[in-house]
Amino acid sequence: MLSLSRIFEEHPNRRYIMFGGKGGLGKTTFSAATAFYLAQKGLKVLVFSVDPQASLSDIFERDIFGKGPVEIIPNLFAQEIDADQHIKAYQNEIRQKILDMYGMEEVPEEIESYIQAAAAEPAMEESAIFDQVVDIVMAEDYDYYIYDLVPLGHALYYLSMASVYDEWIDKITELRQEMEEFSKVASLIKRKKESEEDMILKELMDIKYRINTSSGILTNKEKTAFFFVIIPEEMALLDTQKAAKLFAAYDVPLCGYVVNRVIPTELGQQRIPDYLRNRLEMQGRHMKRIDELFGEQVLAWIPEFERDVTGLAMIERMAEAMFGPNADPIKHSSQMDEGAHS
Repeated sequence: MLSLSRIFEEHPNRRYIMFGGKGGLGKTTFSAATAFYLAQKGLKVLVFSVDPQASLSDIFERDIFGKGPVEIIPNLFAQEIDADQHIKAYQNEIRQKILDMYGMEEVPEEIESYIQAAAAEPAMEESAIFDQVVDIVMAEDYDYYIYDLVPLGHALYYLSMASVYDEWIDKITELRQEMEEFSKVASLIKRKKESEEDMILKELMDIKYRINTSSGILTNKEKTAFFFVIIPEEMALLDTQKAAKLFAAYDVPLCGYVVNRVIPTELGQQRIPDYLRNRLEMQGRHMKRIDELFGEQVLAWIPEFERDVTGLAMIERMAEAMFGPNADPIKHSSQMDEGAHS
């Protein structure tokens, strides 16, 4: 029977790990516990949140929002992306480019108004987060990257951003190349403008490369593992079935399902209130349905804990529930390379 620990042991090169599902099911908790599990095995791990309503700070009981990668314990780093901070940096970069390109001392008021208005666009936050994710994964500073994804609807938007950006850049690049053809007969003044066009074209091509590299990671079955988080409730099952089909359309490599918040069945042998007994009976029906739908794709059944999973002690308990006791180390490819050269 497959399990979460076996998936990691048998596929050590799957270094980009994602937990997805409806909001409030435990994705962030699973992300934190997986990062803890891998760090305890001597692997350098970054768990980062792409959810504007991130709660890694709450789970680790550390203020990490907008502070870049923060070391929680040896080998384990956590990061919550501050989209507003990234948007402001992007705005300043645009202003500086305008000043440099046109030799101005200050940005004209009408252009400044446009920059401010663009920052308020609903998609700007997602774009800023996506852009920073590209920066994080392109740096390749860690053995494992664990994405704490936003709820399903936003996650699909996030996964589609690569193709949206790619298509947009292709169109802009095509226009730039057409403009370059016309500029060949330009004067010396025009030549100066042509060099500016070349700089813009070069920057667009660089953005395209970064986005393609990032999106390639997300759909790479050798490098990426995606797990759906579900709970034994009817609506969660229906939503997960729909989402699995949508994610398949983006070629996201689905590795299995993790069932969370399972009320211990042994409670049914004790004297318990009718409400809890009814919940157990309902859960039993849904667990049977989960087994019928997903079978061996279910990699772990995680019990409902008596308290919230916050702090390292509870994170360790969750890691053991997900993976079992921390036994043999996982030999990552980067460690094998180091051993070969030592």
